[in-house]
Amino acid sequence: MILFPAIDLRDGRAVRLVQGDFENVTVFNDDPVAQARLFAEQGATHLHVVDLDGALEGGPVHAALVASITAAFGGTVHYGGGMRSRAAIETGIATGVHRVVVGTAVLQDAELLRWAIDRLGDRLVVALDARDGKVATHGWTVTSDQDALAVAANLVSTGVRHLLYTDISRDGMLEGPNLQALRRLAAAAPPLGILASGGISSLDDLRQLSQLGLENLTGVVVGRALYEQRFSVADALAVLRGGQSQPALNRGAT
Repeated sequence: MILFPAIDLRDGRAVRLVQGDFENVTVFNDDPVAQARLFAEQGATHLHVVDLDGALEGGPVHAALVASITAAFGGTVHYGGGMRSRAAIETGIATGVHRVVVGTAVLQDAELLRWAIDRLGDRLVVALDARDGKVATHGWTVTSDQDALAVAANLVSTGVRHLLYTDISRDGMLEGPNLQALRRLAAAAPPLGILASGGISSLDDLRQLSQLGLENLTGVVVGRALYEQRFSVADALAVLRGGQSQPALNRGAT
């Protein structure tokens, strides 16, 4: 399972939200490029970047910053936030990222989804954000009546290969991932490679994800727990690779 440290961009800074609430923002680094370099120095090979302002505006806001982050990081970068049109997706591609994450638009526009699949192929990730089992859209500000599992199952026949699943109720809460929801999702859409996001608070959470034994659970996005130094990138990588972490004084916060 691949570790994806998260950099969420708001007003040009690296931040984290709580349950997708744009009024509940914590700034962790005023320099997201420096944060990307730090994650790389700590051993991360993959990075998940979200343009929160873009998610609100409906189109990329921080594309130039994302391009700088990608260049500085040097590894695999996923970029999402506001990818709701062909032009927006093309802007995302132009930043040099490895994969573009799209959500709201392609779930509501079959033609755009077909175009994105043709344009990106394996470089496309569809974001499925859920609150209480229902799909949330428009930067998590709207909760629809669409069942998340049904949407995932329907995506299987479209040619989508990668799915980013975020349980909004867990995001930024450090309460652990929703293991039951991930099991159901993996069973509903077995061909899709699933990236899990939301709630990771400890190395035990990462161990539990690894021990689910889900072959299509390919990666995990971790944000606040890394920023608050609840565990290190190196220890997370060790756990996800089946190794043992090293003891550290700053681990074990509640």
